[in-house]
Amino acid sequence: MAEVICLCNGVWDVDLREYLDAHPITSIEELREQASICNKCLQCEDLVASEVYAARLRRQNAAGAA
Repeated sequence: MAEVICLCNGVWDVDLREYLDAHPITSIEELREQASICNKCLQCEDLVASEVYAARLRRQNAAGAA
């Protein structure tokens, strides 16, 4: 079930994962620069940062499997 991960912008966790899988974002700062996700309200920064980290691990695992 999808959950809102970024409260200030109404971003769903599934949408964020899809975005991160399609874009090589490596930090929350890059995400702030490239998308309207996580605008430093700090309410959901930990959740967003953990999704960025998980996406980075998925990309590394995919590259290692190839």
